Amino acid sequence: MTTPEFYGFVGFATALLYLAIAALSWTHLNSEASSDRGSGWVTALMLIALVGHTVTLGHSVFGIGGLRFGFAHALSATLLISGAFLWIEGFVVPLRGLYLLVAPIAAATVILPAFFHGASLAAEGSSVALRLHLGVAVLSYSFLTVAALHALLMASVDHYLHQPSADPGQGLARLFARLPPLLALETLLFRQIAVGFVLLSATLASGVAFSEELFGRPLRFDHTTAHKMVFALLAWGVFGGLLIGRAAFGWRGRTALRWTFIGFVMLLLAYVGSRFVLEVVLRRYG
Repeated sequence: MTTPEFYGFVGFATALLYLAIAALSWTHLNSEASSDRGSGWVTALMLIALVGHTVTLGHSVFGIGGLRFGFAHALSATLLISGAFLWIEGFVVPLRGLYLLVAPIAAATVILPAFFHGASLAAEGSSVALRLHLGVAVLSYSFLTVAALHALLMASVDHYLHQPSADPGQGLARLFARLPPLLALETLLFRQIAVGFVLLSATLASGVAFSEELFGRPLRFDHTTAHKMVFALLAWGVFGGLLIGRAAFGWRGRTALRWTFIGFVMLLLAYVGSRFVLEVVLRRYG
């Protein structure tokens, strides 16, 4: 087996494992004999999947002609780190039911870089500014992705609580019944948004530093970067406005959830959306 074949096999096996985790999570939620042992199996398998995902993504970024990065790598890294956050959080807050949502998406993103190789950054690969920018950007995307998943969960719980006729012993109702109160989830949500906002601010700052090092000027505003800059600044403004609204006006509940979803969409469009258009639609990899 050649090296590319080996990493391809690891990626494919990891995708299947993610799908198995989603199926086991659903079975566990619907099982009348639900036990900690079943949850423990899911937790152990998730750790193995995260390791396989790390190996596959590492080869995609560093093992094909030097440093490469594109929208597929950004999505894959975001889901990898988001899954790791949820895995760690699961030991404190019973959120492993979110594997039902995260695992299938991760299954798709783990193999995505095999089809979309992204742009070659071999020439810039030694740049500390570039590595710092990419690392902080992925961390900020991941924290805010987890925040968006929490917001989606909170919106689902809120909808469930307004349906008193719902059967509490079936499907996702089991997950909702095991969750902490909405106020506790909301506190956790704003902590994640605050950390994500700090990291997003650092991403924008490091992006300016990287642009100055590479192009000799602080900003390079042209047709290839305009959309990314605009949506990144919009996302930064939305999340910053949400934190200010929380501190100054006590924003919470559905207002906070709406702002979180809007900010996440802006963030998704900032890099992943713009790179998808460039790499897939326009076939530009620079």
